[in-house]
Amino acid sequence: MIGTTGLKNLQVDCIVGIYEHERRTRQTVIMDISLDYDFAAAAGSDAIGDAVDYDGVARGVTELVQRRAFQLIETMAEETAAMLLASLRQVRTVRLEIRKPAAVPAAECSFVRVERTRS
Repeated sequence: MIGTTGLKNLQVDCIVGIYEHERRTRQTVIMDISLDYDFAAAAGSDAIGDAVDYDGVARGVTELVQRRAFQLIETMAEETAAMLLASLRQVRTVRLEIRKPAAVPAAECSFVRVERTRS
């Protein structure tokens, strides 16, 4: 029973960017994270131990992004997807979109989108 769980509009305040002012002041990035896995065990047991703990996902992603202080959201996306696949063995596919609202004044946001599947 393959299904998807995840987070929409996870907001993380972090250092991200290449310009001097971006390296001094935190800004918000917004993430949508989708995780595909077989959740038959979780659906049958109704136990968090058999499911992907999305609260734990939020904590892990937030810690990574804040600790790393990325320059590029492309690097942020790749490392986040890799971390999720490495730490969540039951997850088959990660889809991730990261939006940076303050990047370009004339645009609502800049964004990157990645999809990574366990090989």
